[in-house]
Amino acid sequence: MTEIHANRRRFLKESISTAAGLVLAPAVPSLSAGTPISTPSFYIHDTTKRANRIRFSVIGLNHGHIYGQVEAVVRGGGELVAFYAKEPELAAEFAKRHPNAKKARSEDEILQDSTIQLVLSAAIPDERAPLGIRVMKAGKDYMVDKPGITSLSQLAEVRRVQKETKRIYSIMYSERLENRATVKAAQMVKDGAIGQVIQTIGLGPHRLNLKSRPEWFFDKKRFGGIICDIGSHQFDQFLYFTGSTQADVVASQVGNVHFPQYPGFEDFGDAMLRGNGGMGYIRVDWFTPDGLKTWGDGRLTVLGTDGYIEIRKNIDIGGRSGGNHLFLTDHKETRYIDCTNEPLPYGTQLVDDVLNRTETAMSQTHCFLATELALKAQKQAQLVSYKK
Repeated sequence: MTEIHANRRRFLKESISTAAGLVLAPAVPSLSAGTPISTPSFYIHDTTKRANRIRFSVIGLNHGHIYGQVEAVVRGGGELVAFYAKEPELAAEFAKRHPNAKKARSEDEILQDSTIQLVLSAAIPDERAPLGIRVMKAGKDYMVDKPGITSLSQLAEVRRVQKETKRIYSIMYSERLENRATVKAAQMVKDGAIGQVIQTIGLGPHRLNLKSRPEWFFDKKRFGGIICDIGSHQFDQFLYFTGSTQADVVASQVGNVHFPQYPGFEDFGDAMLRGNGGMGYIRVDWFTPDGLKTWGDGRLTVLGTDGYIEIRKNIDIGGRSGGNHLFLTDHKETRYIDCTNEPLPYGTQLVDDVLNRTETAMSQTHCFLATELALKAQKQAQLVSYKK
């Protein structure tokens, strides 16, 4: 698997070894494009934390994912020193959670601070790539919430500036990078538990929480479309588990089948993929019913020649409590593995990469290819419409 093996030897040589640093696969959870600013419930707080090794800041607080992003970097040895948001109410809430971080007067105050090495953002989606370009041109690395880029033209400019500046542009695909069951699954696949991977099936249902959403949440120009937005997680996982370095979108479709009052919104999308390492199917939607005890029954199935793994990321409906459930079926048996104690390596790896100029958390090629596939699937999607 290309991504899993990337920089393995250099990472072990250059980084300070920890339990988190030695796990080569990152992990998963996600909220949605417009969740109010609150700590996402799926983040399980680690008690382990490395000593401060880099200084980082935050610009843009429009999604609650920012709290998980900050937590990951702090866990890996980052010191949060400053933040900036245009919205006073978002800044005030963030300041309560992080009272030791300085409230900057402007974006430029952070970009011009030569002691800051990394900038995090969960701004409104269509603002994320332009901000990332400014961050890289200021000589800093960038870690952004998904979708990190909302159009193919943005992607082309981000690629150009990243190549020119050699800075890190990392998109936090949290359904892989912050989910412990996916960490475990990736290690098992690497170890040959299910043979050669043939296909991934990624399901990303979400609860809409209609009344809590800001206006931009319903504007496709702002969030990029449902496949671009919440579907980006599944494209990342498809590439990662199949080891594909090239892939095509075989077919895709989107629709707004239930919310005609929001004509710029999409509530359903799916796609079929074919890569040089395997095949994939993706389905995302905004139809999680209120009766479910979590925001979405996210699942990932990895089919191999000698077995399959199913990950139930947030809930095992009608079964065990909590999230991070992994089921393995092979030629001998079916096993359940509780992954709640698996470490989360992404934050440590990203800080290592900032310091060592390596690509242990995620290769830049992989980061951009996952986004490119999501954007192409979104652009070419057939529109599904049902008359009521």
